[in-house]
Amino acid sequence: MSSRRILWTLFLVLIVGGVLLLYRGTEKQAPAAPLGATLQIAHPLGLPAVAVPADNPPTAAAIELGRQLYYDPVLSVDNSISCATCHHPDYGFADGKSFSNGVRAQKGTRNSPTVLNTAYFNTLFWDGRAATLEEQAAGPVQNPVEMGHSLKGVENKLMRYPAYRDAFTRAFGSGHVTFEMVARAIASFERTLVSGNSPFDRYYYGHEENALSASAKRGLLVFTRADKGNCAACHEIGKDYALFTDNKFHNVGVGVHNEQPTDLGRWAVTKNDADRGAFRTPTLRNIARTGPYMHDGSLKTLKEVVDFYIGAGNSNPYLDKRIKPLDFLTGQERADLVAFLESLTGETPANVGEPQNRAGAAHSLPQQLGGENPDSD
Repeated sequence: MSSRRILWTLFLVLIVGGVLLLYRGTEKQAPAAPLGATLQIAHPLGLPAVAVPADNPPTAAAIELGRQLYYDPVLSVDNSISCATCHHPDYGFADGKSFSNGVRAQKGTRNSPTVLNTAYFNTLFWDGRAATLEEQAAGPVQNPVEMGHSLKGVENKLMRYPAYRDAFTRAFGSGHVTFEMVARAIASFERTLVSGNSPFDRYYYGHEENALSASAKRGLLVFTRADKGNCAACHEIGKDYALFTDNKFHNVGVGVHNEQPTDLGRWAVTKNDADRGAFRTPTLRNIARTGPYMHDGSLKTLKEVVDFYIGAGNSNPYLDKRIKPLDFLTGQERADLVAFLESLTGETPANVGEPQNRAGAAHSLPQQLGGENPDSD
């Protein structure tokens, strides 16, 4: 073979190889925008319309994929922990524990809050370090105490399942799984977890007089009056809807030792001294189902929560100025306040529980989706 022919052959090989690399690179950079018609997320009585990001509109395929991922422990490094482990529908999408279990029998350091109605939050996590549900999804995956995995590890793991590749193709138009797609699918599912139409909503917004007991009605007055509990100063009730949170951060005197916060909370994000020991105001919707309470899970019952505020929390230099002793509230008013909080239990939307015919094992989902189990041998 002449030297000219050899050079020409090498040139063609380089050209073809370059085209293949470019194609594969383009495939990996496939847009993560969901495919299909945008669905309207129904919002029940007492809640506003759900805002969705322009680059992640809810679609049927993306929501269903997100639901599958949410309940699948395949996201964890050892196939033991799913999103639902810490945020399960049986516990109002919390987990009923002070601190949740993670991989290798580790325990977290903060209480798992409910995922219900997080579509309305301005920030996520107790300290607000994530701005969106999409951003939040990456946190537990990479936390060594929670799922103990890496984003790349999740991508590689899911790529081993033909059924998952097919599901991502249906949802996003590409079977090359990226964590951006994973996060967007989970966030789309979580935005459907809206819970309203509680007895309070039917009474306050639906004008159904008998929806609340006499005790809960009295408790509503204790809750809202500035000269009584003044709870609505942070757990807001609006004219047309109620989120029962101001989406802000407050030091309420929880987790204090020697007049200093044991968990610095929001300060770790802002480095603002005033944020020491401050945590995001949790929604009170479904509060009767989501104990124990506070960021450290230190209060087991709603009565304990009320009693904690009666005593104005634990003294520390960063205590919110609105936290004052409520020892003037009578025993009846305190009981009425608990009755009101119990009236905030709303309806859970349909089709948000664990997918049917799942055994709970990490590899059962791909089989359910119609694919083979690559680890079956």
